[in-house]
Amino acid sequence: MSAEPAVSVTDVRKRFGATHALTGVDLEVREGEVLGLLGPNGAGKTTLVRVLATLLRPDAGRALVLGHDVVREAGRVRQLIGLTGQYAAVDELLTGRENLQMFGELFHLSAADARRRADELLERFDLTDAASRPARTYSGGMRRRLDLASSLLVRPRLLFLDEPTTGLDPRSRNAIWAITRELVAEGMTLLLTTQYLEEADQLADRIAVIDHGHIIAEGTGDDLKDRVGGQVVDVVLVDAGQRDRALEALPDAEPVGSDREVRVAVTDGDPLASVQRVAEALRQQQIAVRDLGLRRPTLDDVFLQLTGTVAQAPEQGPDDDLREVVA
Repeated sequence: MSAEPAVSVTDVRKRFGATHALTGVDLEVREGEVLGLLGPNGAGKTTLVRVLATLLRPDAGRALVLGHDVVREAGRVRQLIGLTGQYAAVDELLTGRENLQMFGELFHLSAADARRRADELLERFDLTDAASRPARTYSGGMRRRLDLASSLLVRPRLLFLDEPTTGLDPRSRNAIWAITRELVAEGMTLLLTTQYLEEADQLADRIAVIDHGHIIAEGTGDDLKDRVGGQVVDVVLVDAGQRDRALEALPDAEPVGSDREVRVAVTDGDPLASVQRVAEALRQQQIAVRDLGLRRPTLDDVFLQLTGTVAQAPEQGPDDDLREVVA
């Protein structure tokens, strides 16, 4: 493994008219790691990926991918990377096999090599039985697998996954996660953008949070959770009408989530004692509880504290991938 980072970004800026999409991004991705890039809609995630994939030219700053400048050596960068965008880029009139063979030839593979590689990937992505069917008959999960397979035709060293599981059902999402883990085990470097915080927690070695065009926090999932604070006691009440009484009984509590939920931060260093104290205070006031539990902060808590917004899955629509760039 090279000591040189797979991705090195220094003060990269990009502007579209009056909109500053990237306002000075500094970022490194080590070779062989998975970096999860989190951020609200319009934060600059897709714009940064497009700069790194040589699809957009930065206005200022410098970006190196596997040691090559994305502006001066764009052709060489394209030979070393794969990109799976937010929406599957497949031709619906062609079969799965024809799609892969077409992409293989576009990547300058010989016709024979394109056929061989297509068959290998169809088997790997569990698409062999559907290989002769038009892509328009594929489910959303099958299309995403086919799209990901097309990114791997030339065995890239670095793969960009831009919100790869958007709109997929849990089963299809788990299938993409399993494939992603296999790629990482084989030594591939991944830069993953996502708004599914569980996805980042599951797949990323390290996480960078981007907001308003620049990186505002970096670290492992545990590092970022520790920034929010220690453990908390979450309480779910039976009756929403009793929340005000619960907040009076627990002076250090705060309302969260639905109108039946309150949260108490553990500040005395003894989590079990905090649980006992909260339970006793509610019992004395005869406040009925549906659930009470001790837990650590989640990436949702991190996201909310850092960006001031709740993470949401991106809206569906064919122009969403473009909206972040031009809006």
